[in-house]
Amino acid sequence: MKILIVGSGGREHAITWRLAQDETKHELYCAPGNAGTAALATNIAIGAEDVAAVAAWAEANRPDLVVVGPEVPLCKGLVDALEKIGVKAFGPVAAGARMEGSKRFAKEVMDAAGVPTGRARTFTDAAAAKAALAEYGLPVVIKADGLAAGKGVVVAETTEQAEAAIDDMLVGNKFGAAGAEVLVEEFLHGEECSILALVDGERAVLLPSSQDHKRVFDGDKGPNTGGMGAYSPAPVVTDAMLPEIKEKIILPVVRELKKRGITYRGVLYAGLMVTPPGGKMALSGSAVNVVEFNARFGDPETEAVLPRLGGDFATALLHCADGCLSDADVVVKPEAAATVIVASGGYPGSYEKGKEITGLDAAAQVPGAIVFHCGTKASDGKILTSGGRVLSVTGMGPTLRAAVDTAYAAVDRIAFDKAFYRKDIAHRAFERG
Repeated sequence: MKILIVGSGGREHAITWRLAQDETKHELYCAPGNAGTAALATNIAIGAEDVAAVAAWAEANRPDLVVVGPEVPLCKGLVDALEKIGVKAFGPVAAGARMEGSKRFAKEVMDAAGVPTGRARTFTDAAAAKAALAEYGLPVVIKADGLAAGKGVVVAETTEQAEAAIDDMLVGNKFGAAGAEVLVEEFLHGEECSILALVDGERAVLLPSSQDHKRVFDGDKGPNTGGMGAYSPAPVVTDAMLPEIKEKIILPVVRELKKRGITYRGVLYAGLMVTPPGGKMALSGSAVNVVEFNARFGDPETEAVLPRLGGDFATALLHCADGCLSDADVVVKPEAAATVIVASGGYPGSYEKGKEITGLDAAAQVPGAIVFHCGTKASDGKILTSGGRVLSVTGMGPTLRAAVDTAYAAVDRIAFDKAFYRKDIAHRAFERG
């Protein structure tokens, strides 16, 4: 197949890499791609968020499928634009992408579908939002309604922190239009995990469970990031829980969207909180609650999940777009996977770009290791840093411990000025014994 992958990060490199593993060889293009995708596909100098330019390229080149990686082009209607010109796409239309683009909308859908989630209220007035804090106790979660590049969520331990977050969003306009509405939400206790589901508008097939690491430093310390690593499977999700997640969380949302005239096709990503036996239960009364939904593959979860998939990946994505997905489209390999993010010094704050990266070839030679590029660019025969998260280094192994060891063995061969990474990826799994 002729396939266009839209995006430039580690997620898109992983998607491109996995498509290149199919037995059937595909003609792959990336818009705009990065230094890693260039080895597998033809990079096109079109920004992922330039909906008109991507659609124009698709109209002129007629790919068999467009796979949309990031959330912004989905929310801006890239899939809608592609449908208008008769080009198949993997990803939801803009109305469906509101499951990520509007936390208020996602809560409305979940409430209507009976999906367990934290209780929340939406506000546009700071004084009213502050007055409601007493209903929720502490900690309490303050969320910007719209897309805020993963930075629009504050877990407030004190009333002062909660009020400051409300003021930042509603008074200080910290996130612009994305923070014009805020949600005050019940804090959910437990352990987070991620479930990615392929959806064809009616049916859903769950991909292997995963867990990412949001905090920048070891021991889950420091500010939140886009993710400093991930691993799969996540033992907090047992095999017995998967049918319940599918029947009580994923499918009810798909059906509720269908009731609203929205045929959801693509990935539905459920960020879940699992409360252990004896833990503080959510007001929903469920041990598994939805923290958030995303409308695309997660990053860095994708880098840990996709290497565990066998079969023909392109066929699975095409069947989602065509509305004929089946369980047979997803083949899961028994190996575990672990992904370590190598980041630029200063991330998630300010950081320098243009640092030369060495050791990439040596890292890729570690048996079971795969190096995905997140924020890189090629210049004069060198690979340079161009983002905060620079590389996703994935290790595969017969056990999670072996996968983690492989990932770190590869990371040890990579160097660039001020590079850093967490050294405790999968620690929650290992703490379980």
